[in-house]
Amino acid sequence: MEKLFDNTETAFALKTDTELDRAYFLFKMIANEPLVRIGTAVTNFAIKAHLPVEGLIRATVFDHFCGGVNEQDCLPVVDKMYTKGVASVLDYSVEGKEDEAQFDAALAMTLRTIDFAIAREAIPFAVFKPTGFGRFELYEKLGRKETLTPDEQAEWNRVIERFDRVCSAAHQGNVMLLIDGEESWMQDAADDLVEQMMRKYNKEKAVVFNTLQLYRHDRVPYLKELHERAKADGFHIGMKLVRGAYMEKENKRAEELGYPTPICKDKAATDANFDAAVYYMMEHLEHMAIFAGTHNESSSYRLMQLMAEHGIAKNDTRVFFGQLYGMSDNISYNLAAHGYNVAKYLPFGPVRDVMPYLIRRAEENTSVAGQTSRELNLLKKERDRRKTVGR
Repeated sequence: MEKLFDNTETAFALKTDTELDRAYFLFKMIANEPLVRIGTAVTNFAIKAHLPVEGLIRATVFDHFCGGVNEQDCLPVVDKMYTKGVASVLDYSVEGKEDEAQFDAALAMTLRTIDFAIAREAIPFAVFKPTGFGRFELYEKLGRKETLTPDEQAEWNRVIERFDRVCSAAHQGNVMLLIDGEESWMQDAADDLVEQMMRKYNKEKAVVFNTLQLYRHDRVPYLKELHERAKADGFHIGMKLVRGAYMEKENKRAEELGYPTPICKDKAATDANFDAAVYYMMEHLEHMAIFAGTHNESSSYRLMQLMAEHGIAKNDTRVFFGQLYGMSDNISYNLAAHGYNVAKYLPFGPVRDVMPYLIRRAEENTSVAGQTSRELNLLKKERDRRKTVGR
């Protein structure tokens, strides 16, 4: 297959020289693991001490990885990306809130992003995290099949109602809805609840999407079992496919509590698992829709090849490629330039509240072998190209 992802002129067409230099500087910093650790500690201290650092954060790491402080603030970025055919998924990235008022606020924000998406072709998806709508411990208890107290049952009923309200709004507004995956020990309860929503709202096509974290070795069997239930009960499956984001936490907990880790033994096994899920879904695309959330070039080429082999049009809305804003522009913009459906996750929220997300991004880039060096090489290549031939 033709190699598309080395074209830096297409990848960085929207970046000014200044933005290109900032991105290069940022990834040089992220490549330095001790610097990331020190920067994280200093930033956390500054935020907690209410020091006036928001302007500096906004001008550097925030503006590179986030769309803005609210959905309206994101619009210039959304519109700019869509001039190159890249859609947006507005992701309210405030994490770690654990009370009913915050859950209701997350519900209201998700409903707002759905309303926002209904009116804009450039925003085909909305998204939320299960723990944005309910306490982690509640999902965990249900996952262990423990009986809830009457108060906990009332609390869980409110979680169900929040899920139902956003799924109903997405269904009515013809907006696809991504529901993120989280830690394995709470995910069973989330899976069951998302499946309920699929049964209700995915009768004609996939509107509600769950997430498969394919560093877990049990996820392809889960997908196949879900498919059997979907065929029997007449609903479509929407799945966001990712490798996963909680590997260190998963392995550490398994070791501490003495149970077998749910994580694949190595990266090669994870890659094979991801490919197996893509292959299975493409084999059954008449009942499924894929959001392939990957920064892996080989995985992207493989999905492109499968689409060609199955005679699936590049713009078939049952297949989307997805990357995070601020990363892998060489994949996103080159795919879009060749007619594929692409959507960038565009995080937003108040600068202080989004810091846990930004710190996770920096740490993830530091720990994922090759990710940061690839970004740096591509940015350097484009800077050199512009010095030679201009914009």
